[in-house]
Amino acid sequence: MKEQLAAIVTEVESAVPALEKRAAFEAFKATISGPNGKLTAAMKGMKDVSKEDKPAMGKLLNATKQQIEAFYAEALERIEAVETAEKLGPSIDPTLPCPDTASGSLHPLTQTRRLMEQAFRKVGFTVAEGPELETEWYCFDALNTPEDHPARDAQDTLFLPEAADVDNVSKHGSERYLMRSHTSTVQIRTMMKEEPPLRIISPGRVFRRDTTDATHSANFHQMEGLYVDKNVTVVDLKAILDYFVAEIFGKGSTVRLRPSFFPFTEPSFELDMKTPNLGKLSNQWIELGGCGMVDPNVFKSVGYDPEQWTGYAFGMGIERIAMIVHGIDDIRYFYQNDLRFLSQFA
Repeated sequence: MKEQLAAIVTEVESAVPALEKRAAFEAFKATISGPNGKLTAAMKGMKDVSKEDKPAMGKLLNATKQQIEAFYAEALERIEAVETAEKLGPSIDPTLPCPDTASGSLHPLTQTRRLMEQAFRKVGFTVAEGPELETEWYCFDALNTPEDHPARDAQDTLFLPEAADVDNVSKHGSERYLMRSHTSTVQIRTMMKEEPPLRIISPGRVFRRDTTDATHSANFHQMEGLYVDKNVTVVDLKAILDYFVAEIFGKGSTVRLRPSFFPFTEPSFELDMKTPNLGKLSNQWIELGGCGMVDPNVFKSVGYDPEQWTGYAFGMGIERIAMIVHGIDDIRYFYQNDLRFLSQFA
């Protein structure tokens, strides 16, 4: 039996390197280790070995099986490597340009913001920006908002801890820091740095403690506008809003102003728009935002003489404009990073 086992090992050792396909490997393996294989036959022959020789022959048989299994493992590893390489295809040259020509696109909110900015740039407005983390004075006091106003309640505005200290956001006094609830803060900071006349828009992200639903978000984007000059009237305000709505929603769009109240404008108005170009929303009044003439107290806060200067201000949500333009019925779509939604605006 020793000679028989040695012959089997020799046969396996010489045959295995030539096996290149899994089918050929399995066929050869069956001739050795299968039910009718040579190694199986040798194992069955153990019954004919004398009792004294069985321990030695059993040990030899186990050693032979281990040798053969090692040859099998080596061959199988080589065959699997070849199969994997065939599935992967030819090797990749990392210095070649990427074959994928697909490219990203601007987020629909970015597209809408740029569209709005372009409309106002055409008539002389410049873009002004400010910090998203603000202070209570710039967000409320300078905007003629009294201390007992609901917007200053901790349930409405995101305040930072009283001990918070931010080196790169200036304070007016010892007021607290907060996340700005509107971009009107940019108007205050701009007026404190620049002398009138000025004409700016201030787009950016704002934060409020709103419960998220189809029309509300704790984080959204606004664009506010400010024009300060001599003898500015409501006629000028109505004219810029007429122009803007026509630029964004097309010819035939009209605007109306409904009396309202905001602490920082007097008189104040709600801005509504109607257009024939919105499908099922065509020719229906839709609220866009708020506006009004800058309150004299705001000018006093920034050092402007309200006897010499007048101005108007307006504000609207960028998400709201985007939803109206594109017929989107849920503000949450903008923040879910769903390519099925975003790719529609590519």
